[in-house]
Amino acid sequence: MQRNMFRWAIGIDLGGTAIKAAVVGEQEGIVTERTIPTDTSSGPEGIVEQLAVLIAALKEQGSLFYDVSGFAGIGLGAPGAVNVTSGTLSYPPNLPGWTVFPLRNALQNCLKEKENLSASVILENDANAAAFGEAVYGAGKNFSDFLMVTLGTGVGGGIILNRELYRGANGTAGEVGFMIVDFEGSSVHAGIRGTIESLIGKERIVELARRMAEENPTACLAVAELCSHDFTRLSPRHLEQAAKQGDPLSLALWQSVGGILGVGLANVTALMDIRKFVIGGGISAAGDLIIKPAFERLRRSTLPSMHEGLDIVPALLGNRAGMYGAAALCFV
Repeated sequence: MQRNMFRWAIGIDLGGTAIKAAVVGEQEGIVTERTIPTDTSSGPEGIVEQLAVLIAALKEQGSLFYDVSGFAGIGLGAPGAVNVTSGTLSYPPNLPGWTVFPLRNALQNCLKEKENLSASVILENDANAAAFGEAVYGAGKNFSDFLMVTLGTGVGGGIILNRELYRGANGTAGEVGFMIVDFEGSSVHAGIRGTIESLIGKERIVELARRMAEENPTACLAVAELCSHDFTRLSPRHLEQAAKQGDPLSLALWQSVGGILGVGLANVTALMDIRKFVIGGGISAAGDLIIKPAFERLRRSTLPSMHEGLDIVPALLGNRAGMYGAAALCFV
């Protein structure tokens, strides 16, 4: 079998539920991938061993497609505060028992000792990795500067400036979910009142829909049917489907969600003159139900002099963006 001589890398997206990893060719993109459950009960050391076994298997698979001399390294996107210089991951959400852990060095050492594999590891925040993936392979390919927003359980983000990741002085730039849009409101997340995440994170969307349904039962017949009249089973996907059927409650809810997002994006435009936005994450499957009201609010909340070039587009890579971006960091 003739092997490709282009550069290639392993890109990994570490999550609280699953570890997604892929062999990514610089030119071809993903050529093979694997997903395994995250063994959160084993703590940092156990997860490092999981990662090492997975990497060794993918390195062997990758060598079937590519010449080993073209291997550029391992990129790892992880949730939480990442110090790119020291390679530490601090207090990652959904990974119980972690505090400040030297993830990069621990993984490199484990690979060498247990898998006889010497390889460089680049550690990056998962939202930043997803943004970089969209910049190189996805919806941001033609944008010099943009903000990617990930809408899911939480609200994350990553900033691309001049085609490079902007991390900030301490690595926490792009945390759009912690932007405050309602400082006197009742919604609180992580002890901070009125953040975007406290208003349009997954749980908050479902909670808001339930309350709206209690207040006006006749306005939510379609969504009630989709969740079998059991609102404890309600999900954003039900609300998306119901809105597409014309359900008034669901349509009003997505209008509200999009409006809140648009206010946050307007603040970014005013502060940084960023005018391109890429929207990803599981909640973004609602598509134009969110993007249209977000764009309307973005325009209404910015000066006319800021309107030229404004655009909100859906992400293209789905839940593979983190793998793409982590690998792409090895090609820089």
